[in-house]
Amino acid sequence: MRNALLIVLGLLFAGAAQASSTLRCGSKLISTGDLAGEVLDKCGEPVSRDFLGYREVVDYYGYASEVAIEEWIYGPRNGMLYFLRLEGNRLIKIDSKRGD
Repeated sequence: MRNALLIVLGLLFAGAAQASSTLRCGSKLISTGDLAGEVLDKCGEPVSRDFLGYREVVDYYGYASEVAIEEWIYGPRNGMLYFLRLEGNRLIKIDSKRGD
């Protein structure tokens, strides 16, 4: 019985994690890992587009490079604002907040 409960809880948490990594734009979905061009094609131009700076990343072979970090804001949609963080032209995070 305990194992079944743990499995159910694990599935619930996995579903919650997946829900926060996607965003519906009309009839299309964007997900973390999408390219900036795909986000623009599916969601259109954001309300706000802020350059936050650079971050150093090290690739598989040990080479370091800098990637640009941007935050795009969409909304309000049904009272919610959506904050998209892009690093190196790739969507890495989707957050939402109730708009005022």
